[in-house]
Amino acid sequence: MEFSSPPNPQQYQALVWEIVRQVPPGKVATYGQIAGMIPPPGSLNLKDYEAFGARWVGGAMANCPPDVPWQRVINSQGKISLRPGAEKQTELLKSEGVDFDEKGRVNFEMFGWNGPDPEWCRAKNLFTARPPGKPQPRLF
Repeated sequence: MEFSSPPNPQQYQALVWEIVRQVPPGKVATYGQIAGMIPPPGSLNLKDYEAFGARWVGGAMANCPPDVPWQRVINSQGKISLRPGAEKQTELLKSEGVDFDEKGRVNFEMFGWNGPDPEWCRAKNLFTARPPGKPQPRLF
C-alpha cells in the first residue's frame, strides 16, 4: 500500500515542527528519530508507518514555518540530504558548532540529540526519543 502523506497532514506536520523546535543549537536529529517519537497516525499499522514516517517528516521539514530549526534534521547516515538548500543547511549547522568529517558526516555521539525531556514527551503523548544512530524500540 502506498502512503504519500499521513492521514491528517496538517496535524502530523504541526507535531513534527513542535518536536523539532525542541532540538537545541549544536545538536542534530534524524528524520527517522523524529518519526519514531510519533505514534502511527490514524489506523496506520506500525510496519507501514516505519516505511513512510521518515519521508513524512522530510515533507514536513520542507514545508516548515520560519521558527522551526529545519537545519537540525539530517539523514540517518549523519549527512545532509542532497537538495536545494543543502549548502545553507551546512553553513547554519557549522555556525552552531556542529562539525562534519571528511565524508560530510556528523558524529552522532558528539552532536546527536537525545530527545526532549521524557515528561514533555508523555505530556504530548509521544514516545521518548532514541539518540540518532540507535534503533527506535518497538513499542507496539
